[in-house]
Amino acid sequence: MFSGDGQCLSKDLGLRCGGVQRRMREEELDAVLISTNLNNLYLAGGVFAGFTYLQAEGEPLFFPRREGGVCGERVHAIRKPEQIPGVLRELGVSAPKCLGLEAGAITHSTWLRLSTLFPGAELRDCTGLLGAARAVKTPYEIALMKKTGSRHAMVIGQFPSVYEPGMTDQAWMIEMIRLMLQAGSLGIFRVAGESMEAFMGTLLAGDNGGAVSPYDFALGGTGLHPSYPVGQCGVKLQKGMTVMADIAANFYGYLTDCSRIFSIGRIAQRASDAHQLSIEIHAALAAAGVPGASCEALYQQALRMAAAGGFADCLMGGAQKARFIGHGTGLVINEQPVLGARSTAVLQEGMCIALEPKFFIPGTGAVGPEDTYLVTSQGLRSLTPCPQDIVEV
Repeated sequence: MFSGDGQCLSKDLGLRCGGVQRRMREEELDAVLISTNLNNLYLAGGVFAGFTYLQAEGEPLFFPRREGGVCGERVHAIRKPEQIPGVLRELGVSAPKCLGLEAGAITHSTWLRLSTLFPGAELRDCTGLLGAARAVKTPYEIALMKKTGSRHAMVIGQFPSVYEPGMTDQAWMIEMIRLMLQAGSLGIFRVAGESMEAFMGTLLAGDNGGAVSPYDFALGGTGLHPSYPVGQCGVKLQKGMTVMADIAANFYGYLTDCSRIFSIGRIAQRASDAHQLSIEIHAALAAAGVPGASCEALYQQALRMAAAGGFADCLMGGAQKARFIGHGTGLVINEQPVLGARSTAVLQEGMCIALEPKFFIPGTGAVGPEDTYLVTSQGLRSLTPCPQDIVEV
């Protein structure tokens, strides 16, 4: 593990490994060989260049290719992965018959290289297994999520103080990001998915809230340049617009997702009504979101409420609609599970879920808050405690 992180993290890393190992035994995997920053961080407590080798029983072994960070008696420095089998033999560790590799997160060339380390071993993709383990947070992780959400809410409350009449969306976004960084945000956060790229958040003003984006966002925006088509577009903020600030928080490596809506003066009644409906969907799904609840059923419940309120046509976008209403979050902003169409997942106690029932109202903009919740036996408990109402500036 990483030095200087104390006994609390050391104990927690044991819980994380145990969660992965339970799933490995269920899938009859003898071992997994981890090579990505994300999963090395999850199992070691920090990012390092190298590999984590975890058997279905016992403690993990770490194989750094460069100095720095990870240390301890279970650390074995190597120059290349081809040295790993030899080290295992010296330690008396049997070669795996069934080995998991992160096929969904590594390049094909890396897969081919790692596949030669243990000739004859059956290879399987363990990406989903690791994602399922990360989705259920340990007590240590939950504590960090709570601390992040509390600070996140505090900073969001300061956003109106840095608004000035005549601003562009980009100018206000710069001030919001400054507040986040001053509060200790690490800035850019991890995003999963082949079509996704790291970013610092979005500010969607007026009709830019309904602009189609090539990325997997509920509401994306056109961006400032075709090389990065997401978020604010440089439009001047004008009366009658809504402004959706969707800036996730990354203070301790764990991410809370929270959006709030601001209005430039008064807005159309239909937009206000849609926003109120979003708040009602939050409350209904929070009550229904107990352990064992179907993620698809929660999505369908949101669809029914939107239809009953007369807003089915603008839920989760305009010309392009997202087919989900929420997602897990943690070390990655879009973790498992997804509350969406055809999802087979169910909620488990300890999951952290970002709910975002958002609406796009042409001529006004995007409405609907987003909050991060913890799944408890009593339902979803908010980790981002700030008012959900639209704030007029």
